[in-house]
Amino acid sequence: MLELLGIVLPVFGLIGIGYVARQTGLISERAGEGLSEFVFTLSLPCLIFRTLVHAEIPDVQPWGYWISYFVGVAVVWLLATVIGRRFFGIKGISGVVAGFSAGQANTVFVGVPIILKAYGDEGAVPLFLLIAVHLPVTMTLATVLAEGRQASPALVLRRLLTHPIVVGILAGSACRPIAAHVPAPAWQVMDLLASAAVPCALISMGIALRRYGLQTGWKLPAAISFLKLVLHPLIVLVLATKVFAMPPVWAGVAVLFASCPSGINAYLFAERYGEGVALASSAITLSTFLALGTTLVWLSVLGVG
Repeated sequence: MLELLGIVLPVFGLIGIGYVARQTGLISERAGEGLSEFVFTLSLPCLIFRTLVHAEIPDVQPWGYWISYFVGVAVVWLLATVIGRRFFGIKGISGVVAGFSAGQANTVFVGVPIILKAYGDEGAVPLFLLIAVHLPVTMTLATVLAEGRQASPALVLRRLLTHPIVVGILAGSACRPIAAHVPAPAWQVMDLLASAAVPCALISMGIALRRYGLQTGWKLPAAISFLKLVLHPLIVLVLATKVFAMPPVWAGVAVLFASCPSGINAYLFAERYGEGVALASSAITLSTFLALGTTLVWLSVLGVG
């Protein structure tokens, strides 16, 4: 148990520091927004770029890995949408936000720190490969569901190609052949930016949780949290270990990725459409607090530590 706490507590400890610092007024809301923008637009893309440039990419696509994860996404997304509409009376884009909140993981602020701490460099390749596919799939699905037949492929493509994380993925993949010719000072700059991603992301997450709160009550966010933190990783665990054959580290990364709390992109998506903002923020807040306990359980199940 002490080994598991050693993985989880530093991550959630930094989130707690950010929360307390904002609660006490030590850090302003503006500082939190600045940290979040720095992580999204500079630091995390550099971390992804550096990892993909040096990573050992498999020659054959790990289809079992993709299927294991995204079957779980489809199941919890559908269930959250049905539960929200049938039992809580939400309609339209709010239903999409409920599904998005259950299916989209907070990999930037929680997943990357926990998975890298649990599996080290061995887990970096499956982690960032899944990030590379996860964001475009969930964002495209949410946009198409929100806009229906009016969804413009050009608009969806433009939003994806200008997303900083996607830019980092594409740049890292494109620069692999010339990585050996990049001067050492350039790599030092990249390393400094990349090393700031994890602590800054966690502090800004804590500040954001203080801002969001539980604006819509706890019942629907609790249902979404159960789907995100329990059912999704359970589906991935069964498929990755019982149905498909893959290295234990890859299976573990997929399960921990699925066990992350609701992602902030659900909130940004809701803000973009002006609907479901309170629901997304409540799901993010509750699932993040609950993830402290559920992450310990999944690490124990996976035998990490």
